[in-house]
Amino acid sequence: MGKIPTFSIVVMVALMAALASLGHAQTFSVMYDFGANAGDPLDPQASGVIAQGRDGNLYSTAVGGTGAGAVFKITPQGTLSVIYDFNGAHGYSPISGLTLGTDGNFYGATLLGGTSDEGTLFKITPDGTWTLLHNFGDADGDYVNAPPIEGADGNFYGTTQYGPGNTNGYGIIYKVTPSGQFSTLYAFDRIHGERPYAPLVQGSDGNFYGTTFLGGNYSLGSVFRITGSGKLTTLYSFDGPHGRYPADALVQGTDGSFYGTTFEGGKGCRINNGCGVVFKITRDGVLTVLHTFSHSGGAFPVGGLVEATDGNFYGTTESGGTLGYGAIFRVSPKGKLTFVHDFDSTAGATPTVTLLQHTTGVLYGDTSTGGSAGGGVFYSLNGNFGAYAGLVSTLGKVGRTIGILGQGLTGTTAVSFNGTPASQFTVVSDTYLEATVPNGATTGFVKVTTPGGALTSNKKFQVK
Repeated sequence: MGKIPTFSIVVMVALMAALASLGHAQTFSVMYDFGANAGDPLDPQASGVIAQGRDGNLYSTAVGGTGAGAVFKITPQGTLSVIYDFNGAHGYSPISGLTLGTDGNFYGATLLGGTSDEGTLFKITPDGTWTLLHNFGDADGDYVNAPPIEGADGNFYGTTQYGPGNTNGYGIIYKVTPSGQFSTLYAFDRIHGERPYAPLVQGSDGNFYGTTFLGGNYSLGSVFRITGSGKLTTLYSFDGPHGRYPADALVQGTDGSFYGTTFEGGKGCRINNGCGVVFKITRDGVLTVLHTFSHSGGAFPVGGLVEATDGNFYGTTESGGTLGYGAIFRVSPKGKLTFVHDFDSTAGATPTVTLLQHTTGVLYGDTSTGGSAGGGVFYSLNGNFGAYAGLVSTLGKVGRTIGILGQGLTGTTAVSFNGTPASQFTVVSDTYLEATVPNGATTGFVKVTTPGGALTSNKKFQVK
């Protein structure tokens, strides 16, 4: 473990002429070239979720480096450090990335390694203290692509590619307590889905939503809903024209519907199986294709979408674009899509990770290849969206204490939940505070009043 020398190349690239319609400039910057320094992590992967910590830094995983994979931290200024190197016994090939827990620690998984060489589930502190939560094996699922997410009940929920029983299983949904008590909520049977690669998302109704890469009525993937007690409902089976092979997580928009992408499918692409789609699906399972990709404009979206504070969704395509190395796109809730950046290999290629919007408003992502050393890059896309308050939890009862991420929080004078003032809040640092949901609070946006101005949450807090 140790600090990696900063290697920050800032590439200010004027985006395509179509961006002029935004009314404000957007700039793409390479923050770090993986592999440019000794001891670097290498090859951040498709499911590598990026998390913002309480300290305002960004955390994720990479499958290569000096050991069997690494957990790394990168500051918004581009200084990168490896905080943990995997050794095989604790896990191998951590392609999941990380999610932030309400305790301030990060949670993730490895694809391989552990006692059965079928993956591990772990907790890691921001300074690199690693704790095993579970060793996966044939009996309870194996080969994990995605990190678990913390539910409103304080337990963690996630998926495995295979199991139970043996590698012919179709995957499971699991629950694990913070102390590591593991249980299987649901075992897929191919008809309701197969190979759940993506992380789950907890909806505003308290249920969990997700996708399977295969299975369903046409064996092309599905969208499902599952309760905390394990009752699963298939909401949609992909059929090809409406998409096939959803590879990453759904995101719930502020309108209550869910948005996502499929790796292939759609109409009008020169590739036989289609170049992928962006879709919207209601909680009742009504699916609408918002955009069908063509190879020339960007193809094969592996990562999911993020709803930015400008009201649009942002995502990436693994390939295609003007230069063939992938692209970043923006799509409105009604389906108007614009490509905002083409990768050129020198400044990254093959972007497969879902973008993260930092509470400064800047979007961050990484690529699995390209860059000066060929090991991928960590990059930012600054659209001047403005800062916001990031809710660590978006669902809870009156009396629950929730964490709020932000900038310039020192000296905060007020916190309110949909207009109802919180009488109890504590500023922990300039980038993190905690507030207790007050009596009389109703579902709505959280507002934090700081010396620099008011910050409003990008998501509604659901009072249950």
